[in-house]
Amino acid sequence: MTEHHHRVGGIDSHKDSIHAAVIDEVGHHVADREFPTTQAGYRRAVAWLIEHGPLTAVGVEGTSSYGVGITAAIAAAGIRVVEVNRTRPAERRRQGKTDRLDAYRAARSVQSGEATTDPKSATIEPLRALNVARRSAVKAQQVALRQIGAVLINAPAHLRDRYRDLSDAKLVTALAAVRPEQHTDPGLADTLHSLRSLARRHRTLGEEIADIEARMRARATAANPALMAVKGVGPVVGAQLLITAGDNPDRLRSSASFAALCGTAPIPVSSGRTDRHRLSRGGDRQANAALHHIVKVRLSCDPATRAYRDAHLAKGWTIKAVFRALKRAVAREIFQALTGHCAVPDYSDLRPARRAKNLTLTAAAEHLGVWPSRIGLRDEIRTA
Repeated sequence: MTEHHHRVGGIDSHKDSIHAAVIDEVGHHVADREFPTTQAGYRRAVAWLIEHGPLTAVGVEGTSSYGVGITAAIAAAGIRVVEVNRTRPAERRRQGKTDRLDAYRAARSVQSGEATTDPKSATIEPLRALNVARRSAVKAQQVALRQIGAVLINAPAHLRDRYRDLSDAKLVTALAAVRPEQHTDPGLADTLHSLRSLARRHRTLGEEIADIEARMRARATAANPALMAVKGVGPVVGAQLLITAGDNPDRLRSSASFAALCGTAPIPVSSGRTDRHRLSRGGDRQANAALHHIVKVRLSCDPATRAYRDAHLAKGWTIKAVFRALKRAVAREIFQALTGHCAVPDYSDLRPARRAKNLTLTAAAEHLGVWPSRIGLRDEIRTA
């Protein structure tokens, strides 16, 4: 059978079911069927698609959410998978919306060339799971701290005065060590008991966050060591950028497309004699926040970044305009790290590399701007 006789498949994915459809080379409906989202259901769906083939490609809605299982099954069968966007509202209003119609629309979008993006692979999902767990733990920790403050506001005056001027860290440490049973006043004892419970919860959540971040650092470094070597990129920022790009960054066509994905591509707003750009409000806002964090870190410790800021502020730029330009520059650097496939040596122990260069400990410390006693700490070296 020649290439122009090949058919195209489409999948509309949901939590409990998927609907598969096949069209011929001229777009006519061939067949469609619904399958459950189980391992056996995925096998039957792939077998059904192959039965109505041969297929040039299969378009799948939600390849990184509800469609992740069927995407992996189709790819394992050697069939090309294309990521398809959800049905546009205008098209739904004109033609209606059912699982069957959406499956055929997915197939037609692949056949017409409207959908051409390769799907995200599933191997990034463990990093996404760690990111979700950390985010919820951080929110719970913040809630615990706010509740401590709320309880202290309504506490007796002498109790408020005792903890009024303490920083958050010292406040949590002090409250975690109180002994309510030593007080004879039942009301005061219950208040201290609640404060101790909240403080210990805050401390436990902090330990949980640190453990999750260590896992995130290890996984992100294994996935892309070049990205983790970029100045200002830590485990949380690196994980978010990897999640945004996916673990197959070949999907990103250019640095401009990555900047648009992160919401840092400048949008022209010129009119008449005005010629300027503004920040994009679209894109992945979490990735945008990650780039913003990198810029803030570099402004605090990178002389070149601070010099750029000062020079452009002297020219009349606003601080917002400077941040937009810096975020766009960082997006280009991150894109190179994501797609460059650069091998970064492991410098967790610098002694072999230092001895190979015949460098003394003092000379290395002076060059990096740290004390010799801290030269062996990798984090100090990476932020120097």
